Amino acid sequence: MYKQIIIARKDLAMSSGKLAAQVSHASMAFLTTQMRARHELPDKCDFMEGGKQYKNEGYVKCPVFVTQDCYDQWIQGDFTKCVLQAKNRNHLLKAKTMAEEMGMIEGKDYFLIKDNCLTELDPEEVDENGVGRTLTCIGFAPMESEVIDQIGKKYHLYVG
Repeated sequence: MYKQIIIARKDLAMSSGKLAAQVSHASMAFLTTQMRARHELPDKCDFMEGGKQYKNEGYVKCPVFVTQDCYDQWIQGDFTKCVLQAKNRNHLLKAKTMAEEMGMIEGKDYFLIKDNCLTELDPEEVDENGVGRTLTCIGFAPMESEVIDQIGKKYHLYVG
């Protein structure tokens, strides 16, 4: 069985809306990363009747690649997600360390989600462009439960 886990920081005391947005970013990251890298403006829309021209109609083609198992068991299956909690930043980063030790790759198998601190969070770091950011979540691509549970079993379900 395939499932996806997202681990969110509990110490940030995010509002329900902020938490939902950050978890959503983490859940979608494995798709949006590919979409951003592979977008194009196609001449025709092959899924619309008559191959309608849409170059100037605001459409973008964004292909994504998943394994056949991921497609069959997760996308066409139960779409199982588990949201887990980390006590703090260091506890969250332990998931990253475990993932790396298992041979997982950042930007492919897992994604660190950082908020731009425009609403309720204060920055805990400032990037090279002077943008303040705070690490909120780590999201994993969907994978076999037996694999991802090696990380997930170290965390509790997120409770509000």
